[in-house]
Amino acid sequence: MAQKDPSEAIVAQQRELAARLPFADTADFDAVERGFLGTLDDPVIRNAAGAVVWDASSYDFLEGDAPDTVNPSLWRQSRLVARHGLFEVVPGLYQARGLDLSVMSFVEGDTGVIVVDPLISTETAAAAMALYRAHRGDRPITAVIFTHSHIDHFGGVQGIVDQAQVDAGEVQIVAPEGLVGHAVAENVYAGPAMARRAGYMYGAALPRGPRGAVGAGLGQTTSTGDATIIAPTLDITTTGERHTIDGVEIEFQMAPGTEAPSEMHFYLPQYRALCMAENATHTLHNLLTLRGALVRDPHIWSRYLTEAIERYGSRSDVVFASHHWPTWGSDRIVEFLGLQRDLYGYLHDQTLRMLNQGMQGAEIAEAIQLPPALENAWHTRGYYGSVSHNVKAVYQRYMGWFDGNPARLWPHPPKAQAERYVAAIGGIDRVLELARTAFDEGDFRWAATLCDHAVFAEPGDERAKALYADTLEQLGYGAENGPWRNFFLSGATELREGNFGTPTTTNAPAILAQLTPEQLFDAVAITVDGPKAWDLDLAFDLVLTDLERSFRLTLRNGVFVYVERPPADDGALRLALTKPRLIALAGGDLDSPGIDAVGDTAVLGQLLGVLSKGDSAFEIVLP
Repeated sequence: MAQKDPSEAIVAQQRELAARLPFADTADFDAVERGFLGTLDDPVIRNAAGAVVWDASSYDFLEGDAPDTVNPSLWRQSRLVARHGLFEVVPGLYQARGLDLSVMSFVEGDTGVIVVDPLISTETAAAAMALYRAHRGDRPITAVIFTHSHIDHFGGVQGIVDQAQVDAGEVQIVAPEGLVGHAVAENVYAGPAMARRAGYMYGAALPRGPRGAVGAGLGQTTSTGDATIIAPTLDITTTGERHTIDGVEIEFQMAPGTEAPSEMHFYLPQYRALCMAENATHTLHNLLTLRGALVRDPHIWSRYLTEAIERYGSRSDVVFASHHWPTWGSDRIVEFLGLQRDLYGYLHDQTLRMLNQGMQGAEIAEAIQLPPALENAWHTRGYYGSVSHNVKAVYQRYMGWFDGNPARLWPHPPKAQAERYVAAIGGIDRVLELARTAFDEGDFRWAATLCDHAVFAEPGDERAKALYADTLEQLGYGAENGPWRNFFLSGATELREGNFGTPTTTNAPAILAQLTPEQLFDAVAITVDGPKAWDLDLAFDLVLTDLERSFRLTLRNGVFVYVERPPADDGALRLALTKPRLIALAGGDLDSPGIDAVGDTAVLGQLLGVLSKGDSAFEIVLP
C-alpha cells in the first residue's frame, strides 16, 4: 500500500492556516541563530558498534516553504528545532541544541563547567560535550544538574562523567528531591506500554521527510543510544535555596508536580540568567503526554510560573530552558513567561468552568477558544501538547474517565463494540462505503472512526486496512501537533507494513540498577499473572547482603507482598544475595552464581513461573 498525496481538503486547510497565522514574524529565526559558534563536523552520532543513534542531517530537508503534506505551522517549528550546534547564550553560558530531543547547557565556573541536563543517550551527551570543548577549551566538569525526572534530562550522564568521579567528590550531581524515585518508576512500572506508545509519539519508525517524520514539536525525536543515571549527591528541597558550585552562585525554585513530578528552576545571578527547565518552552506542553503518564496539574504549573516572574523576571536578561532557544531582554522575558502562565491557567480554569456546566471532556475540547494573545503567539501553539488533548487531561484529572452518562458506564471493549457497530450499520461493505464517502468529503475524523470499527470487527479485511491507512495519513498531513502527526503516520505505517514493535527502550540496565529494593519488588508485583498464581501460597526471606536489609516476601491470592523484617524460621526458603544479583534474578536468571540459598529452591521457580513480562509489540491500530 503506497503513500497517497494530500487531499484537496488538507491542501485547503494548510493554505488557510498559512494565511491566518503571523508568518511574517521571523523573530524566532533570529533568536535560534543568535550566538551560533559551530556544529559537529559529522552530524551523525554512532555508538561503539557503529550503529547510528542520532542523525541531525536527516532533517536537512526542512528548508523553504512547507509542502502540502505538512502543516505549515509545524513545518516552521520543525525548521527552528532542527537547527543544531553550539550557541552562546551570554558569555559564560552555552547550549548544545539539535543533538537529541532535549538541550544540554553549560555554565562556566572558576575551574571548570557545570553541565545542565545531559540529554538521553551517553553517545549524544559525549558528542555535545566534545563540541563544547572544541570551542571553549578542555574544561573539566565540576557538576551536573538534572532539572527534572524525565530521561532526556539525565540519560546521557555517564557519557560525560563516571560514577568514580562522583564517588571521589570531583563532580557533584544536583537534582530536585525525589528525582531518582520518580525517574525509575516512570521508566519501569509502565515502561513497556509507555515505550511502545512512545514509538508512535516520536515517529521513531517513520522515515524522515515531508511525508514522514518532521519533528515532535518539543524536539525532533529521541536518540537511541545507551541511557544511564547517577544518583544525586545534592538534593534541592526548598525554593530560595542557594548553593555556590565552582564559584557560581545558583538560586533554586522548586516546581514539583508541573511538567514532571520532580522538577526545579534555577537562577544564575552573575549571568542574570533564569533556567525554566521544561516549564516554559516555545510550545504548549503536555498535561497528559500521549505516550502515557500521570496527569499534570496546570493550576500549580501556572502558579510556579507566576512565582518565577515575581522572583526573577526583573533580575533576568535571558531565560533559557532544556528545550528550544532562549529569550533575551527583561521585558520580553516577563511577556513570554506571562503568556505561558496564562496559557496553562486558562486551560485549567475554563475547562473547570465548562465541566461544572455539565460538559464532558470531548465537548469542552471542541468548544474552548483561546484568547487572541494566546492564539497568535508562536510559543503558545500546540506543537507538542495540544489544546484538545490537554483539555481532556484536565477533565480526567478532576472527573476521571467516566463522563456521567450511564450508557457509557459499562460499554463493550473495542473489538466487541466494533463488531456490533458494523453489524448495526449493515455489514463491512456498508461501513467501508460510508467511510469512503466521509474520506472523499474530507471528513477524516469520521472516516477514521468508521475504519477503526471496520478493522476491529474484520482485522483481515485488506480494504479496511488500506482505507484506514489512507485516512490516518491525511490526518497526519494536516496535524499542527508533532506527536499527533507521528501517531497518525505511525498508525498508517503499521497498517501498511506491519507492527514495528518498540524502537527504543527506557528501562536500560543503568536505570534498573537505581531501583530501590521496594521499587524492584513493586516492579515484580505488577508482572504477576494473577489467575496463574491463585493457587500458590509462597513465603520466603530475602537478605540483601550489600545493603544489610532483609525482607519477607509472600505470594498469596495472586498478590506479591513484601515486608522489611529480619529472617524467620517459618519461611520455605532463605536467599542471600546482592541487589545487582537480585535484579538479574528478577529478570529470570536462576543459574548464575551469587545466590546463597537455604531451603526449598523450588519456591523461586514457582514465583518466576507466574511472572509475565510486558509485550513490546502489542497492537495499537489492530485488535
